[in-house]
Amino acid sequence: MQRCLELARLAAGQTAPNPMVGCVVLQQGLVVGEGFHPQAGQPHAEVFALAQAGARAQDATLYVNLEPCNHTGRTPPCTEAVIRAGVRRVCVGMVDPDPRVSGSGIQRLRQAGLEVIVGVEEEACRQLNEAFVQRITRQRPLGLLKYAMTLDGKIAAVSGHSAWVTGPTARAAVHQLRATCDAVVVGGNTVRHDNPRLTSHGHSPHNPLRVVMSRRLELPPEANLWRTEDAPTTVFTGPDADPAHRQALATRGVDVVTLPALAPRLVTEHLYQRGCATVLWECGGFLAAQAIRDGVIDKLWAFVAPKLIGGVAAPSPIGDLGLQNMGQALALKRTSWRLLGDDLLLEGYLDLPADS
Repeated sequence: MQRCLELARLAAGQTAPNPMVGCVVLQQGLVVGEGFHPQAGQPHAEVFALAQAGARAQDATLYVNLEPCNHTGRTPPCTEAVIRAGVRRVCVGMVDPDPRVSGSGIQRLRQAGLEVIVGVEEEACRQLNEAFVQRITRQRPLGLLKYAMTLDGKIAAVSGHSAWVTGPTARAAVHQLRATCDAVVVGGNTVRHDNPRLTSHGHSPHNPLRVVMSRRLELPPEANLWRTEDAPTTVFTGPDADPAHRQALATRGVDVVTLPALAPRLVTEHLYQRGCATVLWECGGFLAAQAIRDGVIDKLWAFVAPKLIGGVAAPSPIGDLGLQNMGQALALKRTSWRLLGDDLLLEGYLDLPADS
């Protein structure tokens, strides 16, 4: 099953709205077939693994990290392919939360006489596809807020200068993270002050959709994000946006979307409709606070650099949340620390109400 997860990760960032799935076929303890789902609309992992196994799939054991599908979508049901191949036993990591499947794939295999074992490395399988699970169960993408701050809690100097808070190892981790996400969101201030690229910087052929939130489109005429040959860019704006600015961006190949109100929740809803499963927020403190208040942030990556910059007016990672005492503080659950070069990375999940 661990090999299934390794294979599934090869398509990280490229399968949404589908899950990441890997499959291994074993014949008398030897691997005779492997495969993974490369992207939505392509064959599923089981199809690739069974094709590689060929006749050796007869009476074999098939491992897959997610329950095989039992319905016809853009591809035929995987359950029928497994049955036709003559597989004797199927080991499933987790039940598919999609109501179109959700146990029916397992039931179909058992009806056909196959032995089915469910729950192999289940927690690791669920962790791999946490964004897919959330998309299905809560009808919105997984929101991940990432920021880097100094030891005294600043994301930039008083002047606004912020390059670089963390070292090269931490920055490489962010580039790798972007490669696993479907969209990355910043505000207009980030474009004006930092001129980011928001790509995976060669760590992967996949770059996320780059998203800018700007109420009036008061953005620089030249910016790395307008180079849409590198990666697509969408700018969300409000009804008061300057039409001339809108046209200038459209001429550069930037998709401009007008919302009735420029709010993180509405942007997230739009990205969900576009099929996104993981949305990375790399914004400043004001927009980060808005996103948290709107209930669209589920997970945090907080880098802490062993540096002091000082400055009463220097910006911090998260703006006003309207909280008045420590008893109201938003708690992180399931936290873990990693050392990346000289920098610390805290990962954790926001303890938000289930209906946020």
